[in-house]
Amino acid sequence: MNTHITHTVCRIRSGAAAEAVETADVLAEETPVALVYNGISHVVLMATPADLEALALGFSLSEGILTKAGELYGIETKPSCNGIEVHLEIAAARFHALKARRRNMGGRSGCGLCGIDSLAAVQPDLPVVARSRTIRNADIQTALNGLEAHQTLRNLTGSVHGAAWVENGRIVRLFEDVGRHNALDKLLGFMARQETDPQQGFVLISSRASYEMVAKAAMLGIGAVAAVSAPTALAVRLAEQAGITLIGFAKPQQFTVYSHRNWLEAV
Repeated sequence: MNTHITHTVCRIRSGAAAEAVETADVLAEETPVALVYNGISHVVLMATPADLEALALGFSLSEGILTKAGELYGIETKPSCNGIEVHLEIAAARFHALKARRRNMGGRSGCGLCGIDSLAAVQPDLPVVARSRTIRNADIQTALNGLEAHQTLRNLTGSVHGAAWVENGRIVRLFEDVGRHNALDKLLGFMARQETDPQQGFVLISSRASYEMVAKAAMLGIGAVAAVSAPTALAVRLAEQAGITLIGFAKPQQFTVYSHRNWLEAV
């Protein structure tokens, strides 16, 4: 399925002589994607229809449905009249846990809060990330300088987010999606499949850093997240608790460190 379409639009230019110009614009696709576990639909995400197997695995791991990639036995993508279904065959123990979890949920949406059964769930019990390596200021700057070149769909449409894995300043892989959570889940799914060592780099995101972005990184053992935009206060608190270095307002010339700056080298 295409990730974007071309659409005829009318641009209005104002000034001394106002004019209307017909031209073509490129729009990102946004498609309902249902994740179906062992035959039971669990959640529908509005997503860019690309890299959906990576999205499904990343979502499953970052949401605690699976604890490791090996608990996913099979995956198949099936187009339907209303969107796309991604069917996942998962380990019996994880499916039983998912069914128990579903009994406590009245509903679910991509925001991560709708349907939770208590206020305590807003503050997730995150693992503390085990860390052995610092990250370098120079590597963050290098990655930021190269970010735009990797955002192909954003450069076409201006309407999608990117999530990149960076090692030694090099963007190893970047995934794009209309949803910032989806872009990150696609990246996390890719990393799980590749058995990427989360100690070797950091995540760079083109969006703000919400609490859920930090939580997803923590679930995969990632020790540093750099965001082009601002973090929320809850994201900073969770980063402090999880041992994550959280960076916001990241630009090639400067950025702001909100938590665990002791893991950042000044060079």
